Amino acid sequence: MVRELLKRHGKTYAEEAGITLRDTPQPLYQLLVLSLLLSARIRSDIALASSRALTRAGMKDPKRMAEATWQQRVDALGEGGYRRYDERTATQLGQGAELLLDRWGGDVRRMRKSDDPERALREVPGIGPMGVAIFLREAQAVWPEYQPYLDDKALQGAERLGLPKSPEKLAGMVRKDELAPLAAGLVRVALSKDVAEEVWDAARG
Repeated sequence: MVRELLKRHGKTYAEEAGITLRDTPQPLYQLLVLSLLLSARIRSDIALASSRALTRAGMKDPKRMAEATWQQRVDALGEGGYRRYDERTATQLGQGAELLLDRWGGDVRRMRKSDDPERALREVPGIGPMGVAIFLREAQAVWPEYQPYLDDKALQGAERLGLPKSPEKLAGMVRKDELAPLAAGLVRVALSKDVAEEVWDAARG
């Protein structure tokens, strides 16, 4: 079951958004932006397209995001189809970039070294508990102290497939470098009965 899940849906959301995740400032910032976009009540494909549109428009790091005008951010989000929350999100992206620059020197890695990284992430406008969970699910690939990070949404997917609902037991089924892809795949199962049925059928076949 786990092998079929990884083979069919084990692509991280960062990878799908075109982010080559490393423990360096730019990709971690892009992941933070993606986490903000994915945590809104909007389809994940629109959030991914909007993340790519922001990158194409040059808003790859906090400095460039802060220097962009509010309208440029709105336009990039609109290009990705992110229209329902575009104005509020454009404001949040600008405020978040300023906060990162002022408090963390524009480097998300400094949050990791803080007393409470999760609280630091939540202080970014637009990043609530769900945004933190999305970020850490993906960041565990380069921040191993968070492994295994399988939040409630990932565990819902595990339950749907009849897999253990224990992060430790699930982690024992894969290599450490497969934990972030496993988490992403389980989330897709939780969000879509069709994905769940596809994996079930493949595993049984």
